[in-house]
Amino acid sequence: MSELLFEPLEFRNLTVKNRILRSNVSGRFDHYDGTGTQARINWELRFARGGVGAIVSSWCGVHRRGFIVPGYASIESDERIPFWRELGRRVHEHDCPFILQLAFGGRQRDVNGVEFAKGWSSTDEPDPLHGFECERMTKAQIEEVTESFAEGARRAKEAGLDGVEIHGANGYVFTQFLSSAINDRDDEYGGSLENRARFLLETVRAIRARVGDEFHLQVKLSTTEYGNALLPWAPKGNTIEDSVQVARWVEEAGADAIHVSSGNTFPHPDNPAGAFSAADVVATYDVLLSSGRHTFRNYLLFRTWPFSRIVEHRAGRSLKRVEGANLGDAAAVKAAVSIPVLCTGGFQRASTIADALRRGDCDAVTIARALIATPDLVEHYRAGRDEPPRPCSYCNKCLYAVLESPLGCYDERRYPSREAMLEEILSVFRDDPAAAA
Repeated sequence: MSELLFEPLEFRNLTVKNRILRSNVSGRFDHYDGTGTQARINWELRFARGGVGAIVSSWCGVHRRGFIVPGYASIESDERIPFWRELGRRVHEHDCPFILQLAFGGRQRDVNGVEFAKGWSSTDEPDPLHGFECERMTKAQIEEVTESFAEGARRAKEAGLDGVEIHGANGYVFTQFLSSAINDRDDEYGGSLENRARFLLETVRAIRARVGDEFHLQVKLSTTEYGNALLPWAPKGNTIEDSVQVARWVEEAGADAIHVSSGNTFPHPDNPAGAFSAADVVATYDVLLSSGRHTFRNYLLFRTWPFSRIVEHRAGRSLKRVEGANLGDAAAVKAAVSIPVLCTGGFQRASTIADALRRGDCDAVTIARALIATPDLVEHYRAGRDEPPRPCSYCNKCLYAVLESPLGCYDERRYPSREAMLEEILSVFRDDPAAAA
């Protein structure tokens, strides 16, 4: 089992030391304008020290019109390059490559902020859950965003980072174009699957043209959308068969790897799968009240019985459906492409990961919540443990809290006291990076 997990993985232009990557997970550690901070560096160092094979960065905006919330470090201008260069340098000290995830929110966002207008999207219909408003992108705007991704990749390369990931999953702008449930355009960017994939493929080619063939480029896809997972009357969206074809096109356009996820929104009942507590959501959902047409309605539903119980039933997932839930899709994609396939989805046990690698379902896994709970999870695997002594409970409190509180594990059952929990969460804000380990 250990041999499988710790076998190096070779991409075309990048080698990582093991098959466990830190997945993209975001926290509001940074300044309002997208300037990065030492807290962000401390946060990433937790996982580099913990032994992961590579880190896929938190959600990183390439264009101010596509930011989803203030307080995330961005890369929309050359002024951001020095920060990412320093972060990459510090992470590299631990033999850990750093892949910057390039993203644009579209109609999916959380907090509008004082300078954000309606999101740009494939449609002018608000999202069905929160009612975040948007406007249909013009061709000129599509070209502008494509250029922003190419420039973001160029800046990442100049910063000495090891690659980029296009966030084409989980409800953000490329999902909005790819999705048969969302995209209602009647031009060359809508209609057929080929047309709906055009924006993503043009962006892959634009990045490849800007950074050359030697710089790592991967694409994250929601291979099955499950658009009706929460609202049963909603259209289901793309299937794995659709996404297998998109993955083939993405490889032909120049991608070096595919990162498999699911769900056409974020959060989504199947991503991240696990517990859903209406009471925990209510505690921070008030931040969204002015952002969407339906947010006040949702707030009342989350805090009112029996509606809260109905939502918990629809949104929650049994722990048996959490770990490795996307492996079937990953295997289908891997059978269709010749580039490595990464898979995310609640991984925590070494045996589950080893079995997936042994079967050839994927080439590596990416982990977020279990690493938030146990940053040195990889070292537990190295010591022969199947899971850490205090495993992640998949309670999802880390994600419920993120709009108002620092990203971290908020499951008090995993700590000797509440004070110990808060000490760990707040340690990234210390001036001394070594103290944040």
